[in-house]
Amino acid sequence: MFWQPFSDFIQSLESIDYLVLAVNTLLIIFAQPTMRFLFTASTAESKLKWRVRLLRALNVLIMSVYGYRYMYLPAEGESYAVTLLTIVVIFYIAYLCSNICNYFIYRQYGRKREFNGTLMVGETYQTRLFTILANILIAIITLIAVIQELGFQSLLETGGVLGFIGVMLALTQGAWAPDIISGLIILNSDLFEEGDVIELENGHKTLGTVFKTKIFHTEVLNLVNNHRIMIKNALLREHTVHNLSKFASARGLRECLSFKIGYDVKASDVKSMFEKAYADMLSESIPLAEQHGYEVKLLDTGDHALEWGFIYYVKEVEKLVTIRRDARESILQASIVAGISLATPLTYSKAMEV
Repeated sequence: MFWQPFSDFIQSLESIDYLVLAVNTLLIIFAQPTMRFLFTASTAESKLKWRVRLLRALNVLIMSVYGYRYMYLPAEGESYAVTLLTIVVIFYIAYLCSNICNYFIYRQYGRKREFNGTLMVGETYQTRLFTILANILIAIITLIAVIQELGFQSLLETGGVLGFIGVMLALTQGAWAPDIISGLIILNSDLFEEGDVIELENGHKTLGTVFKTKIFHTEVLNLVNNHRIMIKNALLREHTVHNLSKFASARGLRECLSFKIGYDVKASDVKSMFEKAYADMLSESIPLAEQHGYEVKLLDTGDHALEWGFIYYVKEVEKLVTIRRDARESILQASIVAGISLATPLTYSKAMEV
């Protein structure tokens, strides 16, 4: 009957077995709050649910291994299935220990900041370095435990397996080592951090917000098209990166919009047009640094037209795309009222008629 082996199983348990089963039962019940506690608030809900299911499944697996060992192994002996299940349990414990270590490292050395109304714990040079070291230590212990479980008992056998893994890592270092080292350099240089608005020059200009710098890549939220960009850390260091969130002065970010206007338009009329446009921007609540005003400068004297620059200051750089669009629209409306064309005129002279 079913109850007899179950009763024998309960009677054969020791104190440590009861502790293991109790801990796993509690982890099954409190899997969701445990995952929310270990991972940051920025973790996606779908990813969090997957981790909760994984945690519960592995806890059930551990309890099943215990039951199988105690109820069937005394009669049947060890089997490959039990060895495989034991290896899975070892990896699970390593995964759980890694997350716990990462939680305490981020809590101690992480950079806390608010991004889009959500409190995020960002990476720093210390968190990246300590998490790598902790994960390497956990990985070595895990590998040794797995090797021992597979039956490689002697030091020579264990060293041979570890040496083979080391050779494989050395052969593939070109694929992962540059990105890890570049990520550490980016974090240590403090060039930009999570939440900063940057502009990348990689053949064309890309304006975005740094979402997260990970081990192998950096995620950037494109502010123009509202989608995420994944850039390898090694490739990111080869690009020219403008950090628009770190101002050179207390005034804020100095922006300049250029317009080509014909030589036949007086400079006083151009300045009056920009003055009217700036007043319209303030009335429409465009977030400019009003206390620092604006400037109108002649940038270039070209063959076809004069290039005028409208210079203003911005502190809310995360709204830069909207500010540029609204500012151009206000200047266009002011030019229509003033009767000034913003289209680049063609050079015309009587010499062209000959």
